[in-house]
Amino acid sequence: MRKVVWTLMALGLSAAPAAAQNPVSDGVRSEWSSVKRYIAQSAEQMPEADYSFKPTSDVRSFGEILTHVAGASYMFCASAKGEKSPFGEADFEKTATTKAAIVKATNEAIAYCDGAFAALTDASAAQMVDPPFGKNKIARVAALVGQIGHDNEHYGNLVTYFRLKNMVPPSSKPR
Repeated sequence: MRKVVWTLMALGLSAAPAAAQNPVSDGVRSEWSSVKRYIAQSAEQMPEADYSFKPTSDVRSFGEILTHVAGASYMFCASAKGEKSPFGEADFEKTATTKAAIVKATNEAIAYCDGAFAALTDASAAQMVDPPFGKNKIARVAALVGQIGHDNEHYGNLVTYFRLKNMVPPSSKPR
């Protein structure tokens, strides 16, 4: 009996680390999962007529925020992938002007970033990469945390636009 108990304890202890081999990168992916869902749902939810809405003349419209987020997403995630970005930060602001084009750019940017987040491990998180903006190398995870922070910042803008239009933003809807 004692041998069985010791064997089970040994198996339990060896299995626990296997289940949590990448707790940092898993946590980063969890945060990405939330914000990408809110950005994509925002793009779908707002009626096309309100894509040009801006609370004041000196801020971006709803659609312009999404195109800015899409372009910046490529910059952040290309950095994390160790690649040259296929798009510049402002590329979509110049070319995507309809809801369909903006939703497409948003979803494609999310899919591009999904690859960077999926490849992240706790070991690769510390690898140094060229930054999305600036000159000094950064840890790979810093580019991805920057992506999450940037998306959250602009999702906050979108929430305000939804509220000004008397709409419930995606993160406030019941699941």
